Amino acid sequence: MNLALSLLYAAERGPDAAALVGENVRLTFAQVRERAARIAEGLALRGVVPGDRVACVLANEPETVELYWGCQWLGAVFVPLSHRISDAELEYCIADSGAAVVVRQPGEVAELVAADEHPGALDRSDREAAIQLYTSGTTGKPKGVPRSHRAERASGASQVVHHGLHHSHRTLGVMPLYHTMGIHSLLAASLVGGCFIAQPAWDPERALRLIERERVDTLYLAPTLFYDLVHHPRFVDFDTSTVRAVAYAGAPMTSALVERVGQALDPEIFVNHYGSTEIYTFSVQRAQRAKPGCAGAPALNARLRLDPQGEGEILCHMSSDEAFTGYWNRPDADENAIRDGWYHTGDVGRLDDDGDLWVVGRVDDMIVSGGENIHPVEVEDVLARARGVREVAVVGAPDDRWGQRVVAYVVTDAALTADELDAHCLASDTVARFKRPREYRFVADLPKSASGKILRRMLRDDET
Repeated sequence: MNLALSLLYAAERGPDAAALVGENVRLTFAQVRERAARIAEGLALRGVVPGDRVACVLANEPETVELYWGCQWLGAVFVPLSHRISDAELEYCIADSGAAVVVRQPGEVAELVAADEHPGALDRSDREAAIQLYTSGTTGKPKGVPRSHRAERASGASQVVHHGLHHSHRTLGVMPLYHTMGIHSLLAASLVGGCFIAQPAWDPERALRLIERERVDTLYLAPTLFYDLVHHPRFVDFDTSTVRAVAYAGAPMTSALVERVGQALDPEIFVNHYGSTEIYTFSVQRAQRAKPGCAGAPALNARLRLDPQGEGEILCHMSSDEAFTGYWNRPDADENAIRDGWYHTGDVGRLDDDGDLWVVGRVDDMIVSGGENIHPVEVEDVLARARGVREVAVVGAPDDRWGQRVVAYVVTDAALTADELDAHCLASDTVARFKRPREYRFVADLPKSASGKILRRMLRDDET
């Protein structure tokens, strides 16, 4: 089952069902299939053949979605790249992928649509690559992650099941389509005849307007976007009652934010979707209001374990239908990440008394102070509940006596002092005294990746 067939099935099953909404654009599945076939022929006329890479440097425009499906129809490999990264990093990714064509403007897709329909690569092997994503590059140069038709369809189906998506659901498509969350939201929608409401750039008020106007019932966002949404001063002015399923991924969500999102949206399903670009779903927990921040149990395609060696790194078995098979031209990265059939996530986890997984931080983020291991997430979760704290990131700074001392970077919505935050930590019964920050740095914002993930590495670099 390749993704060209998947699109064909969707168009035959519900030809008149709403598939894609953008600014002044509304397309059914039949229309998306036809336009994809024309784009495929347009690419073929430009010399693209099955297996070639097609790089896309566009925001979440309807044209981006159409180009994605056009590549699948031709049997080409879609390579979505962030338009927000530096020119040097972008050119590196383009060169690394070996892209035959690079699309940088929506108008280029309109030119491709002018061609006749391509018959479709409907016999393409499901083991062939369908897409090549690039990691964010938080630990060096971005790595290409080729993903097969089989892995992509399995990932979309996994999202349908775990997020409780129903036929003809409507999702807000604002997570970037060059990010694993964004592209799988699109794919999951297609599998159940759902509609993808494209929002090119994040703006919380615009998102609230789209939720109300388009009767969005599914939100799958990074925690920082949820924060912006539910804390928007005009949140109550918009009708969000259609939202029934809420999910987050990409970074931990503090218990304070889980509570606020639960109160504001009151979803039937509230999912922590824990996974990665390489293996889309590791685990899920569908009742976040009961266990805020919990990563839950292994997903339907996953086998997980904690590495018995070291500090409890989370491992996922490569037998997952959602797994990649290795990085693009990076055997060194394969050797580091894949060992004895297990993918090493780089995350540290623990199991609670119910056997549920909790992600407590990154291996590289671990702070060792006075011989004690301190996970930033557990300290951040306490600080996030303090009055006036909007965002917080905790890192370790070099210290002659302790080895490392705990430093908190804090973004506030109100006047706060270090003494007030220290008193808040001392009053907490969930973090030990020795784990509390020894320094507070009040900042206007925190460095983040294009997908909204806080870049602790940049903060650590400031401390050295």
